[in-house]
Amino acid sequence: MGSLDAVPTGWYASRVSSGNQTEPARNARVRLLDAAIQVIRTQGFAGTSVDELCRVAGLTKGAFFHHFASKEALGVAAAQHWSAVTGALFASAAYHDHADPLDRVLAYIDFRAALIEGAPAEFTCLAGTMVQETFAASNEIRAACEASIFGHAATLEADIEAARAKYKIGGDWSAKSLALHTQAVLQGAFILAKAQGGPEIALEMAAHLKRYVELLFSRDVISKSK
Repeated sequence: MGSLDAVPTGWYASRVSSGNQTEPARNARVRLLDAAIQVIRTQGFAGTSVDELCRVAGLTKGAFFHHFASKEALGVAAAQHWSAVTGALFASAAYHDHADPLDRVLAYIDFRAALIEGAPAEFTCLAGTMVQETFAASNEIRAACEASIFGHAATLEADIEAARAKYKIGGDWSAKSLALHTQAVLQGAFILAKAQGGPEIALEMAAHLKRYVELLFSRDVISKSK
């Protein structure tokens, strides 16, 4: 479902635009979903109109309503599309190559930080953006965004659990709770970036997240910082 041409961060924002050009292999539904990723992250869900989505996708409103019964249905599908294209990106990322599970977790955070560049609309999360607007208005979109964010967090659990076993880390927390904490920090960082209008504060929060994980696993972060 979808392609990496639509993966949304500043690192590959130009690919979103190029992905919306007419290509024989791309169908109208995917073009509309790619347009949704681009426009909703820029303007918000409420500020996104069907007319604007069709303009960006280069399609008619007839094509839109052929694939989606409503804007809400588009929102649900956009969250699922986001999960598919970003999931493929993260699944193929080099942070998985580390032998040490803690190094994999820390490299994941580095990878997330590397994707934070450009304007907030280029690196922030579609699911996080939509759920903030729609959680009380559309249970369907809320649930789709929950599945996207929590589903991504779940991909970290095995490495966290393996690192916990390797380093013999106790405590009344779980791999799931730490995985979700990484997403809470990143989503919060995106909100701060939107408030300030740039990536700098989000990068600072990602750095704090990495230091927290290193400290939690008793890594010597002081020597690394020198």
